[in-house]
Amino acid sequence: MQKHNNTINSKPPKLILAVTNDLATDIRVQKIAQTLLTLGFKVTMAGRELPKSLPFRCEGIASKRFKLWFNKGFLFYANYNIRLLFYLLFHRYDVIVANDLDTLPACFIVSKLKRKPIVYDSHEYFTEVPELINRRRIQKIWERIEKLIVPKLKYCYTVSPGIAKIYNEKYGNNFKLVRNLPKKTNSQNNIENPNLPFAADVPFIIYQGAINLGRGVEEAIMAMKHIENVRLVIAGDGDKYEECQQIAQNENLTNKIIFTGRISPEELAKVTPYATIGLSIEKDMGLNYRLALPNKLFNYIHAGVPVLASSLPEIKNIVNTYNVGSLINEVTPENIASGINMMLASPQKLMEWKENCKTASNELSWENEEETIKELYREVLHST
Repeated sequence: MQKHNNTINSKPPKLILAVTNDLATDIRVQKIAQTLLTLGFKVTMAGRELPKSLPFRCEGIASKRFKLWFNKGFLFYANYNIRLLFYLLFHRYDVIVANDLDTLPACFIVSKLKRKPIVYDSHEYFTEVPELINRRRIQKIWERIEKLIVPKLKYCYTVSPGIAKIYNEKYGNNFKLVRNLPKKTNSQNNIENPNLPFAADVPFIIYQGAINLGRGVEEAIMAMKHIENVRLVIAGDGDKYEECQQIAQNENLTNKIIFTGRISPEELAKVTPYATIGLSIEKDMGLNYRLALPNKLFNYIHAGVPVLASSLPEIKNIVNTYNVGSLINEVTPENIASGINMMLASPQKLMEWKENCKTASNELSWENEEETIKELYREVLHST
């Protein structure tokens, strides 16, 4: 055992971050990887490669991207975990990090076989995502996996206070809170020459992120029937992308709505500050959304963009605490339209919210949040 410790201390400890997402767009995992570099880890990110995957660029961080036979459903998760399992078995890593429940089986098995510490980063309350709550048989399988493995984990963290509380009460863990906050930026945008990837001849509202079940994108599109002199920019991709494009076409709203498709995080960060309002309108579809703190909420705040958001507990707490926008009680086209029109009709209030965003972004920054990460991984290092 002493020989093992000397080996670890003589070389940078190798760490792998496993995630089922596309590495190029998973900003949370990239930020954590960069933080781990400062602690002296040699970091590899493992994810999947899709036909539309953007190039992965993250200085100092290696990557492994799996091309899978299946890209959705049970066969996808099985395919990914089998590939990951064999990759981990035949490569040396001193610390294994599982991002979300869908990477945990392979990571946990290898951590036990090789006697390596495992860290669990839960990006969401996986068993309560909208895609599972109406598929009870599949949901039960994931619940069994969670119940079998999570109580055995020592090093854990998650994205919102509500999710951490549930896990700690349910399994007796000590989940830390690591919110997905943006880094501070000192860049000044040139408002006179925004160089946007679409015509900005009128003001625009932005929705950024996944276009999936329960995100309120369909309702936002329909709300545009009741809003004039602004456009809606939908920046992202997902399972509902084509369906949302079809809704816009069927409702004769294509002149009011711009679909950018998936764009790089860097490009998105350049676009967002020019928006008048940012939408974070998740629907109350299970505990995962109810307790969520979406990335987009903090991205808007850092971009100085007032938000129109769902009145869900964690989101509501941020919006009210920092006074950075307005809330709607129910995600309907009428409520969204009413909320947007109210905000647009209050230029003085918009300016107040924008100023509050600047103040909030200093506190809600990755530089503050990453201290929890550093403390946890220093403990992991001492355990090896």
